[in-house]
Amino acid sequence: MKNKSLVSISDYSKEQYLEILNLAAEFEKNPVQDILKGYVVATLFFEPSTRTRLSFESAVNKLGGRIIGFSDAGTSSVQKGESLKDTILTVANYSDLIVMRHPIEGSARFASEISPVPIINAGDGANQHPTQCLLDLYSIRKTQGTLENLNIALVGDLKYGRTVHSLLVAMSEFNPTFNFISPVELRMPEAYKIILDRKGIKYYEHTNLEDALLYADIVYMTRVQKERFSDPIEYEKVKNAYILRNSMLANTKENMRVLHPLPRVNEIAIDVDSNPKAYYFEQALNGVYTRQAIICKILGVK
Repeated sequence: MKNKSLVSISDYSKEQYLEILNLAAEFEKNPVQDILKGYVVATLFFEPSTRTRLSFESAVNKLGGRIIGFSDAGTSSVQKGESLKDTILTVANYSDLIVMRHPIEGSARFASEISPVPIINAGDGANQHPTQCLLDLYSIRKTQGTLENLNIALVGDLKYGRTVHSLLVAMSEFNPTFNFISPVELRMPEAYKIILDRKGIKYYEHTNLEDALLYADIVYMTRVQKERFSDPIEYEKVKNAYILRNSMLANTKENMRVLHPLPRVNEIAIDVDSNPKAYYFEQALNGVYTRQAIICKILGVK
């Protein structure tokens, strides 16, 4: 993994997923170390972010490294018309690793092909979000004790949701059963179903959320992303399609946990927060340990 960009979750193997998760567990026990002293990590966020950007910055700071970059492309030379190529080649001069979020699908792959330093994709449009996927794997393994043979319910925006796309690809290495719950307009794209068909992974599609809750080990809720809709009317039609309420968890499996990549809008009622099956805020914390592991693997520090 040393000096290798992480653009898509499929860039890494099942064995490498597990290496990262095992290292993340070590960082959870001892998250503050001085092993990145002298390293500079650039965070280039062309699209808004809270958890991803701050958890990356927390990960680097806790390990003694330095952060440069921007959280708003409007404060960079992009506003003056600078191309993505020129931005990447310039920032690579100042850093050992670039973490990038961009609204255009394929932008992270392009950056990785021209950059002299490794690129970590922190989300490219509706395409992929591999570091979120790895922290999701960490959260699933931590709560279930395994990644193998689980029943995973993916709920909400399955068409544009880059987090569910990455999670589907990664979890398909561990023989899951998937339940897809979404409005017809936001169904899982055919390309991802083909991946499952080729691997012989079972999946079922539903429009009713409660149909899948009773059997799930993991319920992965997602926000319907307003920013992905060109037509506001289409967004209004589906924005509140699914709302998970505390009462709906009453007869679910004891080990079941609710995950969400956040931010939440209306899709999880606040009365779920106090339920021991709610795990999304702990999931966000796991992002620090997992991103510490990813950074250190790529830089060859661990």
